[in-house]
Amino acid sequence: MATASATASATASATASATASATASATAPIGVFDSGVGGLSVLRHIRAQLPHEHLLYFADSGFAPYGDKPESVVAERSLAVAAFLVANGAKALVVACNTATVAAIKVLRAHYPDMPIVGVEPGLKPAAAATRNGKVGVLATSVTIAGAKFLLLRDQISAASNAQFLLQGCPGLVDQIELGDLESPAVRTLLERYVVPLLDQGADTLVLGCTHYPFVLAMLGEVIAAATAREIVLIDTGDAVARQLARLLGAAGLLNRSSAPGAPPGATGITVDASATPATGCAVAASAKSSTAYVVAAGSASRATASVIAAGDMDVAATLQGYTSSSATALSLAFANLLGIEAPVREVAI
Repeated sequence: MATASATASATASATASATASATASATAPIGVFDSGVGGLSVLRHIRAQLPHEHLLYFADSGFAPYGDKPESVVAERSLAVAAFLVANGAKALVVACNTATVAAIKVLRAHYPDMPIVGVEPGLKPAAAATRNGKVGVLATSVTIAGAKFLLLRDQISAASNAQFLLQGCPGLVDQIELGDLESPAVRTLLERYVVPLLDQGADTLVLGCTHYPFVLAMLGEVIAAATAREIVLIDTGDAVARQLARLLGAAGLLNRSSAPGAPPGATGITVDASATPATGCAVAASAKSSTAYVVAAGSASRATASVIAAGDMDVAATLQGYTSSSATALSLAFANLLGIEAPVREVAI
């Protein structure tokens, strides 16, 4: 198991910021990070939409969860992870974590003003458009729903649409998903605790406000179907993040339109197991204008496997290098179990 150490000093990061856009090549990799494996739900959309792009993925599982830490701590940590990815050649950054986006996206963009940077935000706008009765439940970490940026967005969309947003923090859910047993009784108990009260308040649309949550869609569909006969729409913004990344790369002239050389050091081609396509649908999956909407209808408690992305459609010529602040074995298993791929992983200390 290879181990590497990295330092993220402000000086080094500032130097990387000043030179990133000037030296960036279209064949350089894209850096993606999350507090753990949740960002893989975004990574799969990026791989589907940008199949020629080389990718770096950093799972900060050793520092997880971000959702129970102060914003200032998450911002500082995000800067350190970003500096590591930039030092390893990233031409763009994707903050594949709602909590880190709330806490750090502004400081990251200030630190790297010439670099394409995309964050993820709960899909409040598409949810407001999707709701039929005006009541939208938002499932997210406590830091996300308490963030000033998020609350401002909520107030703006609520004023424009008259939608009522019912906010629900979900302590412990990310931790359980990180453990990898997505069908455990503990996951079901937490989903029931957080989702059923929103349904009881009349929500007909639920926003998945954390990138970890799409990985428990199957069980979430069962919990919803057991609690109500009403049709419930679930909103996930991973697809929109990938499309925004493509737009920014195109505008900067950084789209990799071929599988030309440019892989990160040590990266190898990705092996795809088409049989391990993740089960990401509940009953019906449909593309929305700025998000992916999943519809849970009455009687759909069985584990549907409607998949937004087929792993077998990925371009295996592009490369993926994984990094983690925790166990390389755990991230390798997450790649295999959640995305159906094999990719090299290194443990790093930041």
